[in-house]
Amino acid sequence: MRKWFSIGTKKRLAALIGAAAVGALCLAGVWASREGEALLASAQPVNWGLSFPQEGEPPQGTASRQELDPLGAAYCLPETGKTLYLTFDAGYENGNTAQILDALKKHGAKATFFLVGDFIQAEPELVRRMAEEGHILGNHTCSHPDMSQIAGEEEFRRELEDNEALCREAAGVELSKLYRPPQGKYSRRNLEMAQALGYRTVFWSLAYVDWLQDDQPTKTEAFQKLLPRVHPGAIVLLHTTSSTNAAILDELLTQWEQLGYQFGDLEQALSCGENLEDNSQLELWHSPAPVQ
Repeated sequence: MRKWFSIGTKKRLAALIGAAAVGALCLAGVWASREGEALLASAQPVNWGLSFPQEGEPPQGTASRQELDPLGAAYCLPETGKTLYLTFDAGYENGNTAQILDALKKHGAKATFFLVGDFIQAEPELVRRMAEEGHILGNHTCSHPDMSQIAGEEEFRRELEDNEALCREAAGVELSKLYRPPQGKYSRRNLEMAQALGYRTVFWSLAYVDWLQDDQPTKTEAFQKLLPRVHPGAIVLLHTTSSTNAAILDELLTQWEQLGYQFGDLEQALSCGENLEDNSQLELWHSPAPVQ
């Protein structure tokens, strides 16, 4: 038997349906607002920085290992032994890179050179020498922009892929899938885009002010920064443009060796970190940086 509703009942049902629709629209608006806030937060520019609460221990970074690791980024590596990972940013050449390569070769130390397009284009022979001597070639972007200001995928991809193509064409070698944002400026969105392109973003846990051409640190000043703050698993950032680095690197590597350190393969170490199966190692890999 067909059941009929009274006019009053129908009006009440219509009112309930209308209220539910309004509620759904309001809730959708809240979700959209939250998504917008999350998008804005992910695009927020960040400057990478460090604090050293205790000498000989990993520093606290702008973001912790826990925050960086799911985004394919790292600033130091968990170590039970004493291993350092040497990296050099190479934006242009001013006569120091060959001496740096000589010191690395003398010590059998493998380094990662983060190359800018200008360096690759101007110095293909040095780039080939780096590759021939077993060093890793990282991507430091084609034009060295402030990547934290780049939110679009196409522009971000172009900076990395143009540099890949330039290295391939000018020097005949391939860049690795390691990326360092110029000046350490980034956003969460940048890390996500780099990861989507198959890159690991590499920051650092040990560095000093070595890039000012008209104000180069003395040997003493350099050693005061680089020796006490060294720590197991450190990713060391130096610049090839520094005449101080060229002059002290042989002695610096010797002193680190005397402290019991060896020099590791950063690309291999990061690849191993992605595939850790032992629970204790996983806990170490994901542990946050010390808090000051």
